[in-house]
Amino acid sequence: MAKKTAQDDPLAPLTLAVGQEDLLLDRAVQQVVAAARAADADTDVRDLTPDQVQPGTLAELTSPSLFAERKVVVLRNAQDLSADTVKDVKGYLGAPAEEITLVLLHAGGAKGKALLDAARKAGAREVACPKMTKPADRLAFVRSEFRTVGRSATPEACQALVDAIGSDLRELASAVSQLVADVEGTIDEAVVGRYYTGRAEASSFTVADRAVEGRAAEALEALRWSLSTGVAPVLITSALAQGVRAIGKLSSARGGRPADLARELGMPPWKIDRVRQQMRGWTPDGVSVALRAVAEADAGVKGGGDDPEYALEKAVVTIARAARSRRT
Repeated sequence: MAKKTAQDDPLAPLTLAVGQEDLLLDRAVQQVVAAARAADADTDVRDLTPDQVQPGTLAELTSPSLFAERKVVVLRNAQDLSADTVKDVKGYLGAPAEEITLVLLHAGGAKGKALLDAARKAGAREVACPKMTKPADRLAFVRSEFRTVGRSATPEACQALVDAIGSDLRELASAVSQLVADVEGTIDEAVVGRYYTGRAEASSFTVADRAVEGRAAEALEALRWSLSTGVAPVLITSALAQGVRAIGKLSSARGGRPADLARELGMPPWKIDRVRQQMRGWTPDGVSVALRAVAEADAGVKGGGDDPEYALEKAVVTIARAARSRRT
């Protein structure tokens, strides 16, 4: 689970989220945005990737406003920012603007280390978001998810959930959310077994799995159920993106054993087997179409459209059609 420094004010001028675990990175951003909107419901949030940031962009976003509005500026994949933009960010760190929270998401490592060091030197509030590669870490994560929502789960139940779901933190978090929503009292191993042997999981990853398998009706049903149980739209677009990218990665990889492909593609072996089953109807053009659909849906749920639910439904249908492109 993300560990924070003693500087634990989400409204600090600078938050630095470091690591490669997407779920924890997104949660770090969500915590800052929630705190900002609790302080000012009209907070303006700008969530940007390196290709959306040019020299001068940061200065424009952080310039004083006539209405003195609060802003949250999120720069994702900060290690990939251009040299000129890094220079802008470093300059800003020396004199941060009032009522503005800058959130830098950095993968860690050697690339872009100068910016990482500069942010730390500037006194950034830091959130660690490392990849959880050890089973014990994932088990601790599941236990923490149950504790966070004030629910009890037996050690056997937590272990059974990790064994059933695998290593994907988003999928584990979604599974915990589903169990908490559906089950009263202590969650035990029998409950986990009942849910994860034969019963489809109503989560963002169920939506993605059904969509990339070309099962549009089932994907839409899972989507509506997920939304009705409170799954955040941004988690669904993320799951769709991961599902389509996994198809693209595996389809372009050389053949081999699951263990070899797992090392090459950075996926667990069990996921290689699943994706192999899902990719049968896909073509390279279908992957391109699906990725564009995910990008449009992602923009739609992050404020670029009026109806996030429609944006997701449109993406799911497009992806399901793309999954059948080899058969049509």
